[in-house]
Amino acid sequence: MLESLQSWLHERNITEVECLIPDMTGNARGKIIPADKFAAEEGMRLPESLFIQTVTGEWPDDASMVDPTEQDMILRPDPQTVRLVPWADEPTAQVIHDCYDQQGNPIDISPRAVLRKILALYEAREWRPVVAPELEFFLVKQNVDPDYPLEPPVGRSGRQESARQSFSIDAINEFDPVLNDIYDYCELQAIEVDTLVHESGAAQMEINFAHGDALSLSDQVFLFKRTVREAALRHGIYATFMAKPMAGEPGSSMHIHHSIVDVQGRNLFSTDENEYTPAFLSFIAGLQAYLPSAMSLFAPNVNSYRRIAKHESAPINTHWGYDNRTVGLRVPMCTPTSMRLENRVAGADANPYLAIAASLACGYLGIIENLEPSDAVQDSGYDLPYGLPRSLEEALRHLSECEPLQALLGERFVRAYAAVKEKEYETFLRVISSWEREFLLLNV
Repeated sequence: MLESLQSWLHERNITEVECLIPDMTGNARGKIIPADKFAAEEGMRLPESLFIQTVTGEWPDDASMVDPTEQDMILRPDPQTVRLVPWADEPTAQVIHDCYDQQGNPIDISPRAVLRKILALYEAREWRPVVAPELEFFLVKQNVDPDYPLEPPVGRSGRQESARQSFSIDAINEFDPVLNDIYDYCELQAIEVDTLVHESGAAQMEINFAHGDALSLSDQVFLFKRTVREAALRHGIYATFMAKPMAGEPGSSMHIHHSIVDVQGRNLFSTDENEYTPAFLSFIAGLQAYLPSAMSLFAPNVNSYRRIAKHESAPINTHWGYDNRTVGLRVPMCTPTSMRLENRVAGADANPYLAIAASLACGYLGIIENLEPSDAVQDSGYDLPYGLPRSLEEALRHLSECEPLQALLGERFVRAYAAVKEKEYETFLRVISSWEREFLLLNV
């Protein structure tokens, strides 16, 4: 493995290597080292505790799920993930690493290991999940003072967007320079992006990924977020994957399309007559049953729940329907070979490894438990009651009470994840918002 990586680096005259680990938030942690040191490395080391650091840089009050001596993990590169860093001044490579303890066991609180664990369940039944994420994001004017609301950036015309421009080609062309860089960077990194559309928010874009292997697509989404932020910065603007960055604008999602194929490559969700199979219906039913318990993995931040609102292109419940965008689970128009389910619950701020793992885990439980879904919704899902948690606190409580999901994801991982998110929630509660000052200061 190290020999093939060494050859790859040598052929491209690489001088530095960025050794990446996706953390709980889905951001890159790791080390940058000279290429010659990387080639000689038998396993870099980092403390396991990096997986329980919060987005604010704090630590959970209860850190008992990790060794108190902060023992090192051993990092091993995945050769399938090595890529160029296209924006680097010197020839630089990046490679995603897996984490192991000193006995060679995977670190089970690593998001990448959690996804591998779920995929192993499918592999044991000779099934292979196929996924295709759709990721939305906003381009925004640079904002150096967090007390000020975000604004759309100025485009080529010299003006900001002032109206919703769904699917507008001209609105996309306003940001051609940054979008061209994004496509060029993705091509150099073998990130298989497909369709680009302008979404309904001001300077809100959506990128669709080509369908494929769940782990590979998670890696690509992880790298894509980093790529978009870097491309935007080079044009003097920000790119944000916050679920709800601006009041009065829709939120940003990460829709996940799912299908399952067998060893012969046959789609297990459809018959040759394009009818739903029992496995497909049970997969839907599993998501209906377990999505509320997995909600904190799809909506991992306090801001995530601002997106879950009626008539804002986001689901409020776990109902399903055929080509119905008002429900949480949509069956698109499909041929028998492309029959799939679209999970519309996850926000763009979700960690792709954990969101895809959770979605596949819910569907897996539905199949092995032979669950049956509710009737498909024919009308608007917004006419039905909320069926998803409305806050991070509520979502974490649901996760803590769901033994089947904990068993699949791993009890130690769930404890670690919950501890991180509970600390973030408590930190958030210490902040007094402008809304409170505006409406409560002199009125209560």
